[in-house]
Amino acid sequence: MSQLPAQAASDDSLPACGHGRVYLVGAGPGDPELLTLRADRLLRQADVVVYDQLVSPAVLERIGAKLERIYVGKQESLHSLPQQDINSLLVRLAQQGKNVVRLKGGDPFIFGRGGEEAQDLAAAGVRFEVVPGVTAASGVSAYAGIPLTHRDFAQSCKFTTGHLKDGSVQLDWAHLVQPNQTVVIYMGLGALPEISRQLVAHGQRPTMPVAVIENGTTLRQRVLVGTLSDIADQVRAQKYKSPSLIIVGEVVALREKLQWFEAPGR
Repeated sequence: MSQLPAQAASDDSLPACGHGRVYLVGAGPGDPELLTLRADRLLRQADVVVYDQLVSPAVLERIGAKLERIYVGKQESLHSLPQQDINSLLVRLAQQGKNVVRLKGGDPFIFGRGGEEAQDLAAAGVRFEVVPGVTAASGVSAYAGIPLTHRDFAQSCKFTTGHLKDGSVQLDWAHLVQPNQTVVIYMGLGALPEISRQLVAHGQRPTMPVAVIENGTTLRQRVLVGTLSDIADQVRAQKYKSPSLIIVGEVVALREKLQWFEAPGR
């Protein structure tokens, strides 16, 4: 059974050996100063950290020197461990009496597959806790100077993924093409040409502003602004790579007007 959030908030000590627990921890989008206080403390006190590809080197530096580290990162078409094996690993480590931090980029429950891991932990009777993190949409957009909502331009915002479980890009295009709406696309860089084509085919105008942010919130952040008609060519020419976040909407144009903006720590 999972630990209730209220209990978690008042429990400052980790379980004793023999009573392993798994913490599904959001590492945020890259800047270590965006870690929650609880995440930072767990990174120093747990027995083992199981981390993925999207956890930045700066965040990894905050892991306690004596903690065991296990890398289970995934890149496109290259998985160090399949997801089901990761789930089994978490169960096995907890059953060995270890307190495990499962460290994920962003937030565990927003395109982080934390729900799948939580299901298997619950089925195995392993106690777990979810420690939310700053998701890429809010963190990266803020550091890029792009407000996701704005009273004059966007009264709603939708998060979606550009890479489905079977590798296809079959999204609900009609619902992504709505007025006064911002669309944030995770893991969509490889499918950007198809995403742009489908959005236009379903009624979005070709001149709709688009931003692609690579390595958002880190010192290696790059921001590319274009339109649906040219952004894929720009990404190719500038050799943008993952991790990159895509933002589609009128709010992207505000970045040009916010040139005074300076992200924290930059």
